[in-house]
Amino acid sequence: MGQAVDAGAATIDLTTSAVKRLTRRADFLAVAGGRRFHTERMTAQGMLRAGTELQGLRVGLTVTKRVGHATERNRIKRRLRSVVIAATPNLPRLPADIVLVARRPTLHAPFDQLVQDLRRAVDAVTKPPSGDNSGKRPRRGDAPSRRGGKSGRLPEPGTSASGPGSLHRRAAVESPSMPPDIQPPREPV
Repeated sequence: MGQAVDAGAATIDLTTSAVKRLTRRADFLAVAGGRRFHTERMTAQGMLRAGTELQGLRVGLTVTKRVGHATERNRIKRRLRSVVIAATPNLPRLPADIVLVARRPTLHAPFDQLVQDLRRAVDAVTKPPSGDNSGKRPRRGDAPSRRGGKSGRLPEPGTSASGPGSLHRRAAVESPSMPPDIQPPREPV
């Protein structure tokens, strides 16, 4: 009854395997917000599931049209499915979701290298979150600007990079291109 697959030295029954498939778009989108691990052959995105009754690892596969024609994409997906089956005995039994985004070198890469990449990727993306925020990149606006300012934000209205009363602002206020009736009022100097 159960579907069995020969994965090298071990035969794995897919109906009772610890690894399930991601099938819903919402699950793929949720995983995209998790950790990432990149190799030449694939990118793995993953995150631990919290507060769900689902146990075990779930894996989704993505092969974009940039990788090649339909027959090549299908072959890559078949190879990745076999890689997941072969790596299953050594994968952690965590409640986690992982999406593998294949690249073109997956098509001709040695099978053992793909299995090794998957094991490293699963370990990297399923690390439990640490208590501090040191592993995360700062959000835009929190980090110092590359231009030398304090942040990536614009200066407050009425000020400029040189401070209030800057020559640049005065030149803009006294611009002859604006008719006198709509020029902003002058500030005392």
